[in-house]
Amino acid sequence: MTRDEVYRDIEDTLGLVPTWMSSIPDEFIAEEWDIYKRLELEETHIPNKYKELMGVALSASTRCQFCTLYHSEAARLHGATDQEIEEASHFAKMSVGWSVYIHGMQMDFNQFKDELRRIIEHVRTQKQQMAA
Repeated sequence: MTRDEVYRDIEDTLGLVPTWMSSIPDEFIAEEWDIYKRLELEETHIPNKYKELMGVALSASTRCQFCTLYHSEAARLHGATDQEIEEASHFAKMSVGWSVYIHGMQMDFNQFKDELRRIIEHVRTQKQQMAA
């Protein structure tokens, strides 16, 4: 597709060509639009609401105000509640916090991996017992 054809498709889909999309070099615009359109707007293996909640958590942890705003609004567009957005942000805070602590303490990775395997087995057994 030519840049003009891509722009027409973007305008038809989004209502305008956002500045951040118009700054993509000619040789990449068609591919970038195709990837964006498929991952952001079409249904894939992960429902859009959940992808956007992951985007909220990721962008909050990288402290990108553009991405945090984008993914929060996109999550709402796809049906996420303020409580779900808050929980995604809180989950990111918890996950990043534990990562900082575990790395700062220089914990043994193999021990962590073994303990995690044992925890998963235990929780799986409990869930199976509760379901029976």
